[in-house]
Amino acid sequence: QMQLTESGGGSAQAGGSLKLSCAVPGYTVSDYCMGWFRQTPGKEREEVALIYRYGDTHYADSVKGRFTISRDTTKIYLLMNNLKPEDTAMYYCATRLALTCDRPSFWGQGTQVTVSS
Repeated sequence: QMQLTESGGGSAQAGGSLKLSCAVPGYTVSDYCMGWFRQTPGKEREEVALIYRYGDTHYADSVKGRFTISRDTTKIYLLMNNLKPEDTAMYYCATRLALTCDRPSFWGQGTQVTVSS
């Protein structure tokens, strides 16, 4: 069964940086659309960044210019610069093993990011 494992979360001050990783052993992540999502208590899960099979990327307006999604063979990454308190959330990587990321069916357990002002 597919497993996605996030790491790299933690605490940072506003203006700081963190880099999240998502390991997907046994799968070549560039074969699929892969995405980062985030959620805070009481709010709906939000799409943060996607990377498609041919390398195209898509970002939420709230993170454009600050976050960068990337990948290697079996991992995807999310470099988060100029962090803001509103970036505080649980971050998840996800996929549905397809060319699009609509309604991902495979999710990691999440990694918490907390940004203080």
